[in-house]
Amino acid sequence: MRILLALLLLLCAFSTGAHAQALQAGDTISISVYQDPKLDRQVVIAPNGMISFPLAGQIRAGGLTPGQLEDILKARLKDKFTGDLDITVALVGLKQLEEDLKPRIFVTGEVLRPGPFLLRQRTTVLQAIALAGGFGPFAAKQRIQVRRQMNGVEVMFLFDYDSFFSGRNVEDNIDLRAGDVVLIPERGLFE
Repeated sequence: MRILLALLLLLCAFSTGAHAQALQAGDTISISVYQDPKLDRQVVIAPNGMISFPLAGQIRAGGLTPGQLEDILKARLKDKFTGDLDITVALVGLKQLEEDLKPRIFVTGEVLRPGPFLLRQRTTVLQAIALAGGFGPFAAKQRIQVRRQMNGVEVMFLFDYDSFFSGRNVEDNIDLRAGDVVLIPERGLFE
């Protein structure tokens, strides 16, 4: 009887770990850092599988389980905090298959509401940032990137918000296409 119970427990433990769901593009995840609640946020995984997180930079989250992503975040943030980090990653929303057919753009990085946005009409880089709630507190406004797949190759366009705002460079506020990713990176220490 003990052997049967031990085998049953072993089987349950193995199946739980084996069926942990891998994250994929379009999934919404919630990241909480107990030591610094200002870092808590919901993030949508970009089509290329990447996420942006303050103080940790760009991380490939696609294909990882939430637990594996927690480990990567702990490793990237450990030198910025004293003591052990308590980081939780939870899957909030799965990519919806019927929604995949609708054209959308993705805004990620240092904005207030990162995520996918339906592309219903002509939308520029600046309008996409406005849809995402505007810049976050750590936004590098001079290094905004638009990433686009063209003939199987990723092409990157740069947008300098400060130059646009001052009227020096208005042509970089390009029209977005379905699948474009607008990435607002975290600013550097002396930026």
